Amino acid sequence: MEIRGVQSQSWELKQVGVVVRDMDKAVDRLQSLGFGPFESRTLPPDREEWYRGKPFLGKVKISMAKLGNVQLELIQPVESQSLHKEFLDEKGEGIQHVMFGVNNFESEVATLTEKGASVVLKAKMPNGRSIAYVDLNVGGLVVELVQKS
Repeated sequence: MEIRGVQSQSWELKQVGVVVRDMDKAVDRLQSLGFGPFESRTLPPDREEWYRGKPFLGKVKISMAKLGNVQLELIQPVESQSLHKEFLDEKGEGIQHVMFGVNNFESEVATLTEKGASVVLKAKMPNGRSIAYVDLNVGGLVVELVQKS
């Protein structure tokens, strides 16, 4: 009997996502420690987004810095309920997700959900690129998956 699993050996670590209460304070502190430079980012307003299966358009502040080949993404929830606000309210500041590039986005997401993981946020960007935040339902681990370019 073959057990179908994700192809995690081909996953490529891309990003560590950290939720913060105050972007300016977080960036200032990290830069004082030598991290950075940080670059502010905005999400495309014309993206399609679903939070827990319902249409949604989250508002967040984002700043990013490179750590070797990995991005450090700081996320500050701005308004309304969202995955990031939920994390901040329940757990406080901290690592909220780890992003991986995968060879077959749709297949990897499907395999994880077939095995009991939950898609908590999914988005399609105007350029056609999709992302999914998947709660693995173990150890509080949420992975963000994106198709490798």
